[in-house]
Formats: sequence, structure tokens, C-alpha cells
Amino acid sequence: MQEGINEVVVSAEAATGLVATIRAEEQEIIIDESGLVSGSKTGPDPYDHILGALGACTVITLHMYAQRKKWPLERAEVRLKHERVYADDCVGCEKEDTKINQVTKKLYLQGPLTPEQRQRLEDISARCPVQKTLEAGLKVKTILVP
Repeated sequence: MQEGINEVVVSAEAATGLVATIRAEEQEIIIDESGLVSGSKTGPDPYDHILGALGACTVITLHMYAQRKKWPLERAEVRLKHERVYADDCVGCEKEDTKINQVTKKLYLQGPLTPEQRQRLEDISARCPVQKTLEAGLKVKTILVP
């Protein structure tokens, strides 16, 4: 996975302000927050896309590693959940601003892998570039174009 090569364009029209279109290379993807207002959605919401990017990066990283090691990984699946939770040092806190964002990844590996291979793949799952970026923190620079 290469960093910073492609520009992604996202737009939303006034008439459908809670629905955005992402254009990445030759693909178009819909992001839809309208379910919050109307109860019906035409696509995943922004957090679904963050989780999808992390999950895709994870399973691709696992397959790349397993192929290089010639391990019998037949299928990798990751199920992800985003939530706001209290930090471990704040058990019993009740203020909303003491919560942190947390993603839980449940990793399902199929194939005749040894327990050691399974454990190593769990360790490798944390090395995908998207997870590293999210865990390191991300600075977003906004430039208003005239």
C-alpha cells in the first residue's frame, strides 16, 4: 500500500447534504448519514468506511504475510466495532469528555494453521498501515481554497 499518491474527492449537494459521494480513482462510493434523520440510508456512514478501511488493510496484510511464509491461511475475516468508552484509568467516570474512541477487531482465521501461526497472524494484524496511522494519531490540515 502506497502512501499519499491519490487524491480523493468528496462532495455533497445542498439537496442531499447528508449524502456524500467519494471519488477515488475511477470508483464512486456513497456515504450516507441520512439514516440519523430519516431512518433510511443508501450507503454506509463515515465510521463504517473507517472500519472498512482498517478491516481491508488488516486482511490484506494477513494474506500477504501468510503467502510470503507459505502458511495455509485460506480466509481471513475481521469484524470491527467502533465505540466511545471510558479509558481504563477512568472506570466509573460519567463525563462524556473522558471517553476515548475504541475499535474492537474480532479476527477469524480459516485454514489448517498451527496455534503458533494463528498467534503470529494476530500479532501481524496490528501492523497494517491503516492501523498504524490511526493509532499514531492523525493531524488534519485544512486549506480554504478561494
